[in-house]
Amino acid sequence: MNFKIKGTDGKARVGELILKRGLIKTPAFMPVGTAATVKAMLPENVKALGADIILCNTYHLMLRPGENLINNLGGLHKFMNWERPILTDSGGFQVMSLSGLSRKSEEGVEFRSHIDGKKYFLSPEYSIKIQKTLGSDIIMCFDDCASFQSKKNDVADSMKRSIKWALRSKEEFELTNSGILFGIQQGGIHKDLRDESIKRLLDIDFQGYAVGGLAVGEPQAEMFKVLDSTADKFPNNKPRYLMGVGKPDDIVGAVLRGIDMFDCVLPTRSGRTGQALSRRGPINIKNSKHKKNSSPLDPDCNCYTCLNYSRSYLHHVFKSGEIISAILLTWHNLYYYQELMNDIRNAIKNKKLIEYSKEFYKLQNSRDLL
Repeated sequence: MNFKIKGTDGKARVGELILKRGLIKTPAFMPVGTAATVKAMLPENVKALGADIILCNTYHLMLRPGENLINNLGGLHKFMNWERPILTDSGGFQVMSLSGLSRKSEEGVEFRSHIDGKKYFLSPEYSIKIQKTLGSDIIMCFDDCASFQSKKNDVADSMKRSIKWALRSKEEFELTNSGILFGIQQGGIHKDLRDESIKRLLDIDFQGYAVGGLAVGEPQAEMFKVLDSTADKFPNNKPRYLMGVGKPDDIVGAVLRGIDMFDCVLPTRSGRTGQALSRRGPINIKNSKHKKNSSPLDPDCNCYTCLNYSRSYLHHVFKSGEIISAILLTWHNLYYYQELMNDIRNAIKNKKLIEYSKEFYKLQNSRDLL
């Protein structure tokens, strides 16, 4: 791994993360390919839209079709026809979200599959082994993610458990040392816990660092407060990844605070549920006012969808339950996200991110395309 910072503007950084399978321009948004597919898209389309890296899900792939089957078929990249880098999450968040089906201990988490009820045990060592077997380029430590509603004592226990699991994750990772390993900071919205987590992660030493345990229900102001006191405490020469974020306004605010990498299901999930994201806010294509509208989703957008289809058509195919609705809206949303990241990178290079962000928030709040 080679991470180069090419320019700064305040706390914001523009750079390049160079991996064996390709270069990632940062700040970067990673489309989510949970089960080895970015839903409603071909890999060629995702690549053409400008994504340098995607995220796949350890938990889902271990359950179906299984990491060994994928390995036997040539690894995750060949399996899903994606030659660029892949980051795999550790499975920790999914286990937390399935708390009704799981039981946690210091050794790991025992849980039942949401698919067939079969019992599994996921430990830091097994999570790392799965990710290596898949052939991941960026491997995430197995962590314990507390919910936003958790009491501080429980968040502290979760953070300390995550540190122990981070050490075990690194020890397992170093047995073969393939790919690169990111540590994950936890601690909820509590500054003292976040500070302790960073200090102990730095003692272990990772090739990159992630901020975990945010975008789990806390207000945006709380998330930004955490980032204000967190991001620049990570090493300047290593990438910083905010996990599970997010909405366009979350991304702009986090970049201003020094974050380099993002992932979120929002652009693809919104595409499947009839919402288009744009410079001027979200557009609900389900609304009847679009039924006879011959305009594109966004007249300033040059994506395939906006250049070729009207709101009327998109309204019709969504209401009819046609598969093309998910394809076209997802295409637009992923294009918008990659354009957003490109605009952010250019603004940092030109030291105009503050001006860009003010105009961005003004347009987002105008909502004149709705």
